[in-house]
Amino acid sequence: MSRALAIIARGVEMTYRDGPTTTHALRGVSIEMNAGEFLLLMGPSGSGKTTLLSILGGILTPTSGEVVALGTRLGSLNPSALARFRLANLGFVFQGFNLFGALTARENVSLALALKGERNSQVRAQADALLGEVGMSDKGGQIPAQLSAGEKQRVAIARALACSPRIIMADEPTASLDSENGKAVTDLLCALAKSRGAAVLTVTHDPRIADVADRIVYLEDGALRDSPVAAH
Repeated sequence: MSRALAIIARGVEMTYRDGPTTTHALRGVSIEMNAGEFLLLMGPSGSGKTTLLSILGGILTPTSGEVVALGTRLGSLNPSALARFRLANLGFVFQGFNLFGALTARENVSLALALKGERNSQVRAQADALLGEVGMSDKGGQIPAQLSAGEKQRVAIARALACSPRIIMADEPTASLDSENGKAVTDLLCALAKSRGAAVLTVTHDPRIADVADRIVYLEDGALRDSPVAAH
């Protein structure tokens, strides 16, 4: 039985102009992604991976081409509608964690829940539940400076889960981590794809984590180098 498509992108182009210079960041990229799939987008630095992730996540608008996420054509949404769509459906995880340094782990997650519109009386319990889901039950009262890099990334993942996203976008989530923590974070993202039925797109150039992916797509010089292939 085939799984539902979470993302469909067709002919995505991204061009930047700086005076007389034109840079083609993406060249006619077409890709599909299923719900519950853990997909790795790999390629060298400067290949356009982060640009593609940003377009698929509705952060950037492509020069041409179309992206349909969860049945919605992102190009048809005005900026405020697009922001609401991202908040309701997408979770983002970044290389630099992007946690608020003055807030505890629980407060970082609680803030995301509050933006979602959760009532104050429910926020703490939900934040603690999300921290528990990523193995951080005992760290809720600690600020980022008291956490290891791997722990910070787990908090960032818990925060990304606050809106119960159907799509999770992770940009180089293991780049700041050692091998052990990188594998643990990758295993966690893969498990979340399966347990929550979320589509998880991870941008990386880290070959150490390739063996856990459902599928690997290679991007080079702004174009897919090969057809998408199964990882296992």
